[in-house]
Amino acid sequence: MAKRRQHLQHLASAADLVTTYESVRAGFVALALEKNRRATPFLAQARALKVAAAKAKKPSELLKIEDIQAALLTAAGVSDKALKHLLPEDKTEAIVGLIENFLEPAGASFVEELVYRFLLTRGDTLGGSMRNVGGVLAQRKLTRALLAALTLGGSRCKWLHSATNSWVEVPSENADIELALRGLHWKSGKRHRTLIYNSTIPFVKNNVDLCLFDGAPANLSVVAYNDPKSYVALGELKGGIDPAGADEHWKTAHTALLRIRESFSGHGFSPHTFFIGAAIEKKMAAEVWGQLESGVLENAANLTDEKQLASIVRWLCRL
Repeated sequence: MAKRRQHLQHLASAADLVTTYESVRAGFVALALEKNRRATPFLAQARALKVAAAKAKKPSELLKIEDIQAALLTAAGVSDKALKHLLPEDKTEAIVGLIENFLEPAGASFVEELVYRFLLTRGDTLGGSMRNVGGVLAQRKLTRALLAALTLGGSRCKWLHSATNSWVEVPSENADIELALRGLHWKSGKRHRTLIYNSTIPFVKNNVDLCLFDGAPANLSVVAYNDPKSYVALGELKGGIDPAGADEHWKTAHTALLRIRESFSGHGFSPHTFFIGAAIEKKMAAEVWGQLESGVLENAANLTDEKQLASIVRWLCRL
């Protein structure tokens, strides 16, 4: 099949790209479950705070309980980021303000008031971490699909741990590996392929969601990142499921892909480009399809469609 017709393996028309109502609903449920998972540590902290604070007979005595001072600052509305810029006397002032203005007026219920205010600040922290959760879940789903395709094909893989920044063999028992994976390496025939998530390409001067390199991890040096011919494929992955934000996600991805093509063209190269999105509306689908048919974009898939995801992953693994 010609290079620019790969999408026909899993798409027959623009309509196939449109996200179904069932997929949108399932996506929102997944977000809710992830939010609850991330909230679990905060709830455990709140329970521990309630037990520790109960030792105080009145609000002012909270200042004497050393192991809850950080929690008191949180309840006072001091974020983890702001905490780094406060002097000891500033921290004490914030806690005293919490006690005098909110805990003492609460009377006998001051411990409950403290816990509520602790959770209020932690809720803001959770909200911040949830802003890009769609992208995180999308990356995990794509990773799991890639591992499935490579395992079925009998490929041995290595993965890059996001915390340790080290490459290790993918074990046969690899449940939850996607939670910490930032890169994946495999062999396509005799060729080494390395996929890295969220890389900044020097000559593009922007972050790219997915970069597939020609070479093994050991060869991925600063030189490789600066060499246009090291790149096999580049793609944008948009995991937001809210239909209201679909057009904005596509505009961002379209701009990024255009910048990629122009940057590589300026160096005399034309790597594969692709798009994978979770929320795809009719108008957006028509635009993506138009780019596929004209050859501007080589491949695309709806992340919520298992068949489309499996097809585009097989394509990536064979490049």
